[in-house]
Amino acid sequence: MIRQPAFTGGEMLKGGLHCHTTRSDGKGDPAEVIRLHKEHGYDFMTLTDHRKYNYDSFGEEGIVIIPGMEMDANFPERAVHCHHIVCIGPEKQDGNGYDQDQYFDSRSIRKPEDTQPMLDWIHENGNMTIYCHPEWSGTPAREFEMLRGNFAMEIWNSGCAINDRLDTNAAYWDELLIQGQQIYGVAVDDGHAMNEHCNGWVMVRAERSVSSILNALKEGCFYSSCGPEIRDFYVEDGWAYIASSPVKEIKFHHLRAPYSVFLPAEGEETLSEAKVRITAPGYIRASVLDAEGHRAWTNPIFFEGEND
Repeated sequence: MIRQPAFTGGEMLKGGLHCHTTRSDGKGDPAEVIRLHKEHGYDFMTLTDHRKYNYDSFGEEGIVIIPGMEMDANFPERAVHCHHIVCIGPEKQDGNGYDQDQYFDSRSIRKPEDTQPMLDWIHENGNMTIYCHPEWSGTPAREFEMLRGNFAMEIWNSGCAINDRLDTNAAYWDELLIQGQQIYGVAVDDGHAMNEHCNGWVMVRAERSVSSILNALKEGCFYSSCGPEIRDFYVEDGWAYIASSPVKEIKFHHLRAPYSVFLPAEGEETLSEAKVRITAPGYIRASVLDAEGHRAWTNPIFFEGEND
């Protein structure tokens, strides 16, 4: 059996990984935004204001603040064409190279691989990186698949979903996974307006500390959701199994395996588990869709062959 590590036991923490405040172009002040997340049951979050680093909790207790910011690299076109990168890192005493309120300029690039030195610099300063909203950024997979070191990419972005109907369901993720890249998927808000906050999150198997949460994210010990709960996901004897809260659809995913969607049995309104025979090598992931149209996504299970 290979069980996705989010489901191997232990406390699950709810967290937000992409969030803006009045420290950049957000509408809510930091204390107000943190308080809103706490009221919505978040255990941790990060303030990722544009190019301005943050460690501060702004006086709000009872929620873990992950240090972070958002960086960008922009192509020369007048239209939107860019790489946005969320950075999250450890406490200063644990090796984070950035300072509170340290500010950085935007970067200009002419070709996609020009972003790599920026990523290397972020990683050298002890931070992990997430590739942001590829559809909104105008970057198909071929324009970011060469970037190395991102532990995750955004598979849901509330701001893009609400305002532009973009970045709603794991665009381009499978194109990287089929290459053998072990990159995880995160649901985030990228909240600017207050109604954009608290719509997409990660559920992480970790203890309530910055170091534990970062390590769990790095190891893929989490799933992403806009509402439904995923309770288990594993591979055994060539089959993939998922269990969830009651939903109206369950789907398994691989770029080259068009698995059929699972629907409730006749006379039933919901289902909460499904299994499929694995027909393609390398990885498998799953998603669920509830009656309100909200999704949740597992991270992939990686394996060598079709029937591991």
